[in-house]
Parts: sequence; C-alpha cells; structure tokens
Amino acid sequence: MTRTMVPGFFLFALVIAASGSHPLGNNLAAPQSNRHVPTFEVDPLWPKLPNNWIFGEVSAVAVGPRDHIWVLHRPRTVAPEQKADAAPAVVEFDEAGKFVRAWGGPAEGYEWPDTEHNISVDHKGNFWIGGSNPTASLPQGTRSDDMLLKFTLQGKFLKEFGAARKGTGNADTRNVNRPADIFVDAKTNEAYVADGYGDRRVVVFDADTGAFKRMWGAFGNPPDSEPPAGAAAAPAAGGGGRGRGAQAPTLDTEGDGAKYFGNPVHAVKLSNDNLVYAADRSNRRIQVFTPAGKYVTQVFINRAGPSAGSVAGLAFSPDPQQQFLYAADYGNSHIAVLDRKSLKVLYQFGTRSVKPGDFQGPHHIAVDSKGNLYVAEVAPGNRAQKFLFKGMSPTAPPNALTPEQLAP
Repeated sequence: MTRTMVPGFFLFALVIAASGSHPLGNNLAAPQSNRHVPTFEVDPLWPKLPNNWIFGEVSAVAVGPRDHIWVLHRPRTVAPEQKADAAPAVVEFDEAGKFVRAWGGPAEGYEWPDTEHNISVDHKGNFWIGGSNPTASLPQGTRSDDMLLKFTLQGKFLKEFGAARKGTGNADTRNVNRPADIFVDAKTNEAYVADGYGDRRVVVFDADTGAFKRMWGAFGNPPDSEPPAGAAAAPAAGGGGRGRGAQAPTLDTEGDGAKYFGNPVHAVKLSNDNLVYAADRSNRRIQVFTPAGKYVTQVFINRAGPSAGSVAGLAFSPDPQQQFLYAADYGNSHIAVLDRKSLKVLYQFGTRSVKPGDFQGPHHIAVDSKGNLYVAEVAPGNRAQKFLFKGMSPTAPPNALTPEQLAP
C-alpha cells in the first residue's frame, strides 16, 4: 500500500489496483474540512545562550525529563574568528529556554564523532549520540563516524557501540556507518538505528549489549549489497547524502520510487501502536514498517521538488494516539503536518529565510509533552527554534503555505 504526495489543495485520487496501491495523494496547504489540525507559533526569544556563546551548525534536538531540551551542535563549524565563543556540543535548556548545563566533546575513553549529527533520549533517561563524518566541505577530515555513544543525562559516558572507521557495509552486524538517528523501544529495550549516511538500512540492536537483532532495507527487503557510500556522496554543510554514490538521485514523480533506500536513511521513530517510521531523505519519502521489518506503506513529501531531498526529521504529537506526524523537509525548508494514520499531509509551514518561524535547513525535530515543537537547523540556519502549540483549528492556520508557495 503506497501513498504518494503532490502539491495542491484537496487534490486526491484513489485508484484501486490489484496491488492495493494509492498512486496519487496530496500535499495539502490547508486542512481537510472535517479535520481539526494542530497550530504553532514561533517563540522568537527561545533559547537563551549564556556566556556570549554561539552555535555552529545545529544538527539535532531532544526532549527529556521535565520537558528539558537538549541541543546538539557542531562547535568545529563556528567561524575561526568566533571559536572562543563556541558553546559545548550539548547544551541543555529548560522549557522556557533558560540555560541549565552544557557538556560533550572529545575525551578519554570514547571516540567522539567528528561531525555531531543526532541526539536522542531513551526510556531510562540515557542519551544516544551519533555522527555523520566524513561530510563534504566540513573541516573534520576523513575519519568515518561508525559508532554510537551512550551517556547519562549529566554527560557521564556509559558505552560505545561500534567503532570509528570500522563500518564495512550493509551486512555489518557490529558497526553502523555514519548513523543518522536512533530510537529505543521501552517495551523491548531494542535500539532502532537509521543507518544512515554510509549504509542504507534500518538496523536493530539490543540497547544494553549492542547485540545485533535484525535489519532491513526499503520495502522491507534485505539492504542492498553495495559498500558504504563515500564522502563524495554527502552534501556540503548540511550533513546528508545525495543517494547511492556521487550521482544526484533521479527526481522521479510516479510509481513506488527507488527499490533501495538512498543515503541518508535519516530518521527512525517507533509509534505507540508499534509502527516504525523511517525517513528516506534523498528519495523524498517516509516508509512505514512493523518492528519485524515488514513493509506497511509509504508517503512521499514534496516529491516533485524543487529539492532532490526532503524528509529528514520525524516527531509525533504527544497524545496517546499520536494523531499527528511532523516531518522536517530539509531540502525545501518546510515542516509538514500529517495525519499519522492516513499519512495525509494536512498542511505545511515555513519557507527559506532567516526570519523566526522560517527555516534554513530544518534537520532533526522533537516534541515535548505539551505539544510544543522544536526544530534544529543546520547550515546555514545554525539555530534551534521553538514553536508553541496554540491549539487545534478547523481551518488552515495563518502560517500554512499556499499551493503557489509549495509549487516546485
């Protein structure tokens, strides 16, 4: 079952075929008439960095206990003349944006990533951090970040899974290869990894021991057998791949799309009703699976472009049913709001600009217990933004993009 999204108000055709596919869907700039939608308003004063600190490329945000927010950025991307003011790699804020603590960076006992990429909090209150080096045009060298690090909330190192430079490809059951995201299932203590920038798979490990459990590629098939993608496949400062090899992916607009995941498989989330959502960024789609890796369905986000890559970050609304799925369109600088069950895009907001409420490279996203949305922007955005949840609306919110704004 496949759902494909294209721009336009209420453009929807349902074609019933033997395969049960839905080859045409919609990227709605306004909500359906019978569906209330969540609305958001940017908080331009969030967060408040102390000590005249500045962020480099902000790659990820995570929500933890007490709705505190952890921001991961890349201190080594701060301009040379401002290096002395670079914040530590991990900065914790309270819900109001007040600074709490900061930590992170290279130290004895573990291999800190050369290009900080993702941070997440598991059900035990531990952090997981991964990297995406090598990435074209960043100054960190050629070491491959083929590991995941586990820390306490206070930044105490617990365990390293895999090792730098050790990833051997999609069949590797010990190492990842520039992993893009991780989600730990509280019910099974299994770590789902979007793997990622070098490999092209979802891989599952035991979250305590690192023991390999299972893996899969697009449509639930075995991952393809090509070696990890090289540094030439990664875009400039944003920290993402351009598909399998150095060639830009074909901008296909019909059918089920590529047989394999592209680079990067950029986000993975597990819903309360046991569905795994994987962001296949360069193929501009989200694919949905069972925890065993059986393919369920997919949806394309801004498939017609203009960017050759779209969905990067994923987050759910905090209600028990997780009615809404939020997707960060990295290439087009939008946030898409979807009905999670139907995968219909209800509306999108944000355009490419420096204004608060707009985006320049929305990357990873997170939602707190009150429904507020947090967005990490890599280059050239170099910031984290908070969007206050303003309630439900039966009509399109004022910041919803029009069909003209969504046109490729």
